[in-house]
Amino acid sequence: MRALLIRIGVDQAYGGWNAPADPASRRFLYCPIPDHPSKCYRPGCKRDYGQFVSALDRFLRRLRLDGRQTPCFPSTLLDRHPHLDPDFEHLTYGDNGQRRGAGITEMERGDLLAFYGGLRSVAGADRLIYALVGLYAVDQVIPARHVAVDCCDDNAHTRWTKISNKDVVVRANPKLSGRLERCIPIGEWRDRAYRVQPGILKAWGGLSVRDGYIQRSAVPPRFLNPDKFYLWFLRQGIPLVRRNN
Repeated sequence: MRALLIRIGVDQAYGGWNAPADPASRRFLYCPIPDHPSKCYRPGCKRDYGQFVSALDRFLRRLRLDGRQTPCFPSTLLDRHPHLDPDFEHLTYGDNGQRRGAGITEMERGDLLAFYGGLRSVAGADRLIYALVGLYAVDQVIPARHVAVDCCDDNAHTRWTKISNKDVVVRANPKLSGRLERCIPIGEWRDRAYRVQPGILKAWGGLSVRDGYIQRSAVPPRFLNPDKFYLWFLRQGIPLVRRNN
C-alpha cells in the first residue's frame, strides 16, 4: 500500500480565507480554492460558490452562530469559480501528474489519499486547526483526457474546455472513501510552523517530511508506513460521507 497526505481547501494563499471548524463538535466547512481566472468550461460544467455560501449558513445555524461570531463568506470569492477538487460527491480527485501529483500516477487500487486543510476555529483561537477532512481508497487513476464526455462534470480537471495531457483523475472506492463527517485535528504550531503532533506522527509511522511539516509543500508528503496510518485512521471511528458539505 502507498499513501499520500494532500492539502486541500481555500486558505490565505489561495482564496484569502480559511473555512471554519468547531473544535468542540469537530464539524467543519469544506470550501475549495478558486479556479484560475483564465479557465473556460464545458457546457453545463461551470460551478459557482453559491453552494458553499449555503453550506456556511447551515453550518452556522447548526452551531447557533452568526456572522458576528465567525467570518462571513468572503465577497472576493463570489465572482470566482471554485476548483472543486476533490469532489467528494463524485469521489474524484485530479492533479498534474508530472508535477505536484507525480506520485499519484503510480498509485494502484487500494492505495490511499488522505486530505487535510487549515481551518479557522469558531472559538476565536489565533492558531489554525490543521485537520484531516477526507480519505480516498483509490479505485483507479486515469489520464484526465481519457475521461468519458458524460463524466466530465465529475471533476474540476475535466470540467475545462482544454484538458491537459499531464493531468490525471483518481476515482475512489465508494465503500471506503469520502469526506469525514467530523474533522480529525492533527496539527500544532511547533518550531515556527504547523506540524503533525508528535504523538500522531509516531502513531502513523512517520511522514517523508522533516518533523511532520505540513504548512505548505510542493510535493505531498508520503506516509512511511501506510498500513499503520490506515489502522490508526480506522480506530478514529469517523464516518465517511459522499457529499461536499
